[in-house]
Amino acid sequence: MTFQIFSSAFRILMKKIKFNEVSVNAKANIYFDGKVVSHSLILKDGAKKTLGLIYPGSYHFNTESAEKMEIIAGHCCVTLDGTKKTNSYIENQAFDVPANSGFTIEVSDEICEYICSFID
Repeated sequence: MTFQIFSSAFRILMKKIKFNEVSVNAKANIYFDGKVVSHSLILKDGAKKTLGLIYPGSYHFNTESAEKMEIIAGHCCVTLDGTKKTNSYIENQAFDVPANSGFTIEVSDEICEYICSFID
């Protein structure tokens, strides 16, 4: 089921990040026994995003489309497929993942909140 939200804002937890005029999929995307949860939305211009939470643990994701992961709260460490280097990210930082690739993300002590933008 998809809900349409017009002339109002979708707020992400305690942040002041807003997405106006979006279509939101109310059914959650649940991964790793509920340790990673997100909701999908489509902006007015057709851009696709997910808003999510990652609980402590280490998780591997494969990508079909290129992605930009913006960390909006918390901390994580990321290793892109094909590399051995692990980078650390905190609030207001982002990393890019190529299409048809993947990454391992590790959260150690608190929930990490993110926005994932799918890049065509």
